[in-house]
This record gives sequence, C-alpha cells and structure tokens, in this order.
Amino acid sequence: MNRKSVNKVNNFFKKINEKIDLIILAETARTAKDAANSLNKEVGAIVKTLLFKNEESNEYYLCLISGDKYLSLDKLSKIIGKKITKADADECKKITGYSIGGISPVALDTPPTNIFIDENLNRFEEIFAAAGHPYVVFGIDFKKLCKITKGEVNSIVE
Repeated sequence: MNRKSVNKVNNFFKKINEKIDLIILAETARTAKDAANSLNKEVGAIVKTLLFKNEESNEYYLCLISGDKYLSLDKLSKIIGKKITKADADECKKITGYSIGGISPVALDTPPTNIFIDENLNRFEEIFAAAGHPYVVFGIDFKKLCKITKGEVNSIVE
C-alpha cells in the first residue's frame, strides 16, 4: 500500500534498523475489534493508540492500551498531575500525522509530552498496532514496543 502515512511508518523501522513487516489486511482495522477479527487474534492483543491533552498547558499524551481495556481518565490525570481530555480528530491528525483508525505509535509528526503504555499489553507474545492506515498494522513484542516508543509502562486503564 503506497500511502504517505504507511511509508512514514515503514521508513521509521528502516531508519532504526528494525525488521518489522507491515501487514496489509483484507478488512479494516479501524477498531480494535475489527483488527482482531482481521488478524484472527484476541482483542487484547491489539494496541489502541489514543491521544489526550491538557488544554491549559497545550501538552499532548499518547496512550497505548490493550484493545480489550478502557483508559481511565482519572488514573492518567493523577499520573500527569493535570486534568486531561481526549483529543479530537483534527488534533489527532495535526499532532500525530495520522487519522483516527490508523494512528501509529511511531513516526509521529509532533512528539507528545509523554507516551504511556498499558501494562496489560504485556500479556501477549505479540501485539499489533496501526501503521498509518486502517488497513495496515504491524506486529511487535511488548518490550520492543516500549523500547522504540520510549513509552512509560503504567496502570492507565479502568
């Protein structure tokens, strides 16, 4: 799939010398459930990439959570020490460079203030994240995802 956003993710992996193949799906992976069905995997093995913000400081936080979990705004606000809200579709596109349904945790246009990773993703040998398009994902192990995103592992779900 020759899309600018997908090429950006692929080039990121090449640049950091990681052999990670992109998987083009026959059906959409716009939601974690869709991705799980397309990959024939558990919903929990799908990485939901969500963007949150603090409106007062204009700081953005990327959260990578297990597809079968829901982010806890209370937990995240306590960790950050500030009130946060979910970023809207336009903000997601502007900050990450990707549209909702295809937001990759890597090769972001603007680095967020922090990246938080749900500790529940560690349950799986391989997890799958969006690669810039709703029909493209990549598989990776938990430790490697933490390493390449420089994310902070935490309890951020309900």
